[in-house]
Amino acid sequence: MATKVYIVYYSMYGHVEKLAQEIKKGAASVEGVEAKLWQVPEILSEEILAKMSAPQKGDAPIIEPNDLVEADGFIFGFPTRFGMMPAQFKAFLDATGGLWEAQKLAGKPAGIFYSTGSQGGGQETTALTAITQLVHHGMIFVPIGYTFGAGMFEMEKIKGGSPYGAGTFAGDGSRQPTELELEQAFHQGKYIATITKKLKGSA
Repeated sequence: MATKVYIVYYSMYGHVEKLAQEIKKGAASVEGVEAKLWQVPEILSEEILAKMSAPQKGDAPIIEPNDLVEADGFIFGFPTRFGMMPAQFKAFLDATGGLWEAQKLAGKPAGIFYSTGSQGGGQETTALTAITQLVHHGMIFVPIGYTFGAGMFEMEKIKGGSPYGAGTFAGDGSRQPTELELEQAFHQGKYIATITKKLKGSA
């Protein structure tokens, strides 16, 4: 039976979605792993989104809390809002109370990726504050550490991401994930999928 890795994300302007797509490729590159993209529900109205000049959402299906039970591992992604995950993703996790009560997600590995507007915009605090959600569910946080190698030490070019997980900078919204940021995202998908497969095999 295939190891299922769910990449669950919220993306308003497309930056997180681009990382998610690359993470899926990385996870799917591991033999025996089935990777699937999911979006969390939007809580803002179409009118508000239009005022924010938000583009149309991608075609990944909308996830419901109980869908999480089917996965063997997760990689959660979101943009930052004042150094933390946005309300859309928090609202989704707030709806997982039934899963928490039964500890349905306990022991499952999970990673985190993110997008911020600037270098000091919360690349690490967004991930750090999100870990509390995993802890209460009993999930196992899997950082990428420095396994990405030399790419972690790039100093000549601006690069998002950290030992917590892959990341990108959106700037004023016009900046898109760079090749190096996408490579890091692919690495994260492959890395966490490999660990998820090992954990499932030893269960």
